[in-house]
Amino acid sequence: MAKTKPKSNSNAITKPAKQSEPQSIPEEPEIPIHSELAVVDNEAVQPIVLVPEPQPQSEPPAATTEQIVQLSHSDLYAFKGHPFKLRDDDDMKALVASVKERGIDQPAIVRPRENGGYELIAGHRRQYAAASAGYSTIPCIIRNMSDEEAVLAMTESNFNQRSDILASERAAALKMQLDAIKHQGAKSGVKSSENALRSNEIIAERNKMSVKNVQRYIVLNNLVPELMEYVDDKKMKFIAAVDLSYIKPKNQRYIAVAIDAQQSSPSGAQAQRMRELDQKDILNPDVIDGIMSEEKKEERRVILTSQELNQYFGEEKSPREMKEQILKLLDDWKSRQHPELAQPAKYEER
Repeated sequence: MAKTKPKSNSNAITKPAKQSEPQSIPEEPEIPIHSELAVVDNEAVQPIVLVPEPQPQSEPPAATTEQIVQLSHSDLYAFKGHPFKLRDDDDMKALVASVKERGIDQPAIVRPRENGGYELIAGHRRQYAAASAGYSTIPCIIRNMSDEEAVLAMTESNFNQRSDILASERAAALKMQLDAIKHQGAKSGVKSSENALRSNEIIAERNKMSVKNVQRYIVLNNLVPELMEYVDDKKMKFIAAVDLSYIKPKNQRYIAVAIDAQQSSPSGAQAQRMRELDQKDILNPDVIDGIMSEEKKEERRVILTSQELNQYFGEEKSPREMKEQILKLLDDWKSRQHPELAQPAKYEER
């Protein structure tokens, strides 16, 4: 009789195989953590120094890109002491027509004001043209600037973009630049004497002018408004106006009255004489009238550059030789003109 295979009992509990006992591992002696050497089994052991794991460095913030925003005219304020006038002249009319046709392609530069709104740094003419063209807003770039930075940016923008700058405007703007740079130098601890000298040089370099010409424009700010108006209207020569700037304001006003009465401005020589007399405290209305009533010698000058002269004479000719040749050619030319002009004038070497 065949033997039957016993069925497996799923409920039976199988005893686990007997595992071997784990071997005991001798414990390492605990090493104390001190700033001094620890001693284990009479041997010196260096102390364990816990160094924190380095934290991942955060990425540097990305450079912010200046954004153009639209600001209403009511939020914009003219630069304090802005020296450049807004004139409704042909240039402004052309700008208004351009804005009407194409809009404003160059945004204005502004900075936030403490009392709200924004101060215009660059873009006074554009803002005026936009308002005249019927635009309620103007594109602007907002920048945070110090007072000195704002002055330099404002004056430089106007010097670069305006084609017709009055003498009074240039004088006032250069004075603002000078004060701003002097203030920056004072902040950095530069001595006042060195600061003043260096500031004049910086202004000259920034504006591509000579230091002497910068100084002339700076002193021009001392002119009284009545005389400054003659300079702006080109009714008085610049150098004569510079000399008058050194005269006391009271006497400057007397000079303005004399100019208005005689409908003639002083020559350079007359202005220099009045300056010298004012410094001696002997200039008064009678002396001014006497000087202003003198017949003015007409100054006639023709200036030829070296480049122009070299086209005809070459570099080997001396100035005296060039002058003699020019006068000889003029005499020859004059002899061929109308008989009344045929007699050549006598020229004296000066």
